Amino acid sequence: MMKIGIIGSGNIGGTLGKHWAKAGHEVLFSSRHPEELNSLVHDAGKNAKAVSVAEAFEAKADAYLLAVPFKEVDQIAEVFAGEYGQKVVIDATNPYPDRDGEIAQEVRDSNRNATEYTAMKFSTALTSKAFNTIHAEHLKKRAFRDTDRIAVPYAAQDEKSREVTRQLIEDIGMDAVYVGDLSATKAMEVDQGVYGVSTNKSELSEKLNI
Repeated sequence: MMKIGIIGSGNIGGTLGKHWAKAGHEVLFSSRHPEELNSLVHDAGKNAKAVSVAEAFEAKADAYLLAVPFKEVDQIAEVFAGEYGQKVVIDATNPYPDRDGEIAQEVRDSNRNATEYTAMKFSTALTSKAFNTIHAEHLKKRAFRDTDRIAVPYAAQDEKSREVTRQLIEDIGMDAVYVGDLSATKAMEVDQGVYGVSTNKSELSEKLNI
């Protein structure tokens, strides 16, 4: 079992944390105001607790889920630069210019994709991309299925981040579909091929041409 730090405990982070706690992992929900996460921790059960963002990084978790607004990526990467070296960081962020401002627009207009930008900022981490394409409601209600399973596309920087991310997708009863390295995440970006698509493994693979 893994220790997982949830950086950003909103719809996606909160739901994934509860699922991973149910699957037996140790989950650290984090927020600038951890005292506001009591009900989330209560729902998640005995394998979860609420901590500050600093405490989550200091806990040396096996993996971190980055589920914050995209505009916060730079600051988090900079403030905690000494803490996440060689740790797996699963990037679930999306750049929305309406919410995240200029940096989101710049990244969407540039030649690199959003996850390559995140990986550049979290330069010493092992970055993967997952859970940014799924509807929060589907993530909440369609986990832990034996049949009619949702497929989750993911990409990874290296073998370790690939294996950890695959396991964490499959541990919640969803099928992992490997897209490729981080340069291959274009189809997972906002308004692209599989963004917002909830389907099975064969149909998702077909959409991704893999």
